[in-house]
Amino acid sequence: MKKLSCMISAIFMAVSLTACGSKMNEESDSGFEPHLDTNTSCSITVAGSYDNFEALEAEFDRFNEVYPNVRLSYVKLDDYNNTISMALQGNDPPNIFFSNAGMKGNTKYDQMFALAEDLSDPELSLNLDCIRSGLINHDKDDQVVMIPVFSRTYGMLVNNDLFKKEGLSVPSTWTELLTVCEAFHSKGYTSPMMGYSLKSSGCFMNTVAYPAFAATLASNPEALELANALDPAAGEYMRPALNTVEQLIRNGCIDLNACDEIEDNYTQVILRFFEGDVPMMICTGDTVSGTKKRESQSEAFTNEPFEYTFSPIPLTDDGGYFIDSPSIEFSVNKNCDNPDMTNEFMRFLITKEELNNMASLKRLMTPTTDLSFDSVYAPFGQIPSDRIISPEMLGITDPLTVQMRVAAFQVGKGELSIDEAAAMYGSYE
Repeated sequence: MKKLSCMISAIFMAVSLTACGSKMNEESDSGFEPHLDTNTSCSITVAGSYDNFEALEAEFDRFNEVYPNVRLSYVKLDDYNNTISMALQGNDPPNIFFSNAGMKGNTKYDQMFALAEDLSDPELSLNLDCIRSGLINHDKDDQVVMIPVFSRTYGMLVNNDLFKKEGLSVPSTWTELLTVCEAFHSKGYTSPMMGYSLKSSGCFMNTVAYPAFAATLASNPEALELANALDPAAGEYMRPALNTVEQLIRNGCIDLNACDEIEDNYTQVILRFFEGDVPMMICTGDTVSGTKKRESQSEAFTNEPFEYTFSPIPLTDDGGYFIDSPSIEFSVNKNCDNPDMTNEFMRFLITKEELNNMASLKRLMTPTTDLSFDSVYAPFGQIPSDRIISPEMLGITDPLTVQMRVAAFQVGKGELSIDEAAAMYGSYE
């Protein structure tokens, strides 16, 4: 418990969105300086689960401007989670591979992580300082075996032009949110807030509830211990989050029937938002990543484009939370061929400039300390440090998140009362 309390305190003290300040970062600001012979000829492979990875391939091209004879390639592995360990032990193992925090602690990936290099080794000269500290996960041996190249969070897409048109301000507190929803409702907007709600996975109910639940756990180590143990007693700590979901629906902020018409939590959420009559669309940063590509796919948006941003949902009268989590992370195979050049590529990639470039191309949230480079995500750069929560550092586990997601969905749908949902904690699948 003492260790857990220290971890929680460290989250709020350490997480900062200020600019990088190390000597290594000064080097990245002045341009990448090669450490190896630029005429070196070799091959480097990155293995992952994406069907394609244009943003990474653009980084390959940029790296080849310095090292023209290094052949870099990206390979998708089918059934990635079940095949990556075998691929690393095969005849042609990848140099770099996808990893994520959810794999830690799962014995299925023990062999995979046993082959992962410690990327915090000072001899590698990786600029970890340019990444938000809450995203850097140290294992029990204080090693960093994976580095985030993208991050994710929860929030809402905001149609800023619609707010201007109706003479309203984007809400920054819970009271303002309820007030502005009532104002939009009075102006004929049947669902001032919308989001996907057909299934529990990706539902708007979880996008609202999870940040509130994480905040409750962050302030109560005993609650977090119970929740991770799937102890039914932890259900009581879900009540504030579940109340929030229920109140938004009960107050008419969200029309559940209208939300049920959205068939998926990615393309259809985006295209529905681009119709231009939805003030606030609840979604995750992963959904936001598809907006740029789909602007031209929406006839309504093409005809009448509007300014939009992605903002925290203001769940309390002190504002919203920034749930700061890694998305895709890279690990390096310590037994790979051409390890020196592999680490040279990682040194090139793990800089503010290159990570921001990659995030911009993919329109995912950058893991760097600079959230202002993409105006869509800029509102998250204004969140004070005491409202930034890093679930992985806090110690929130995947089984815990399942409990919150299913409970919030069933309460939002009216299938369970809050009392019933709280009593069932630990039994959701």
